[in-house]
Amino acid sequence: MKYLFLVYDCTPPAPTDPGFADALARVNAFAEECKRRNVLVTHGRLRDESAATTVSVRDGRTLITDGPFAESHEHIGGYYVLDCRDLDEALELAALCPLAEWSSIEVRPVVPDGS
Repeated sequence: MKYLFLVYDCTPPAPTDPGFADALARVNAFAEECKRRNVLVTHGRLRDESAATTVSVRDGRTLITDGPFAESHEHIGGYYVLDCRDLDEALELAALCPLAEWSSIEVRPVVPDGS
């Protein structure tokens, strides 16, 4: 089963912070562990929400606006898609992810193709 990990309020140490190198190494080690377990489908960082563009179509009219659609106190800073054997493994990996120490990770099942 595939799970989407949405990383909210992703504010890791800045490159100028003393803990940056360690934080980056730990995040990379997490990705390597996911690869070792053969569950990593894809992952990535997202640009700030100010770079977002929202598209909606209502009554045949397309509306394009700058920024995210929903106002939120939290923003999504990155994501992982993992193909885990079950929810227990997905939650275990979310807890192992160092990003969970300075962010929140929402774990959401992905609806299988054709469902």
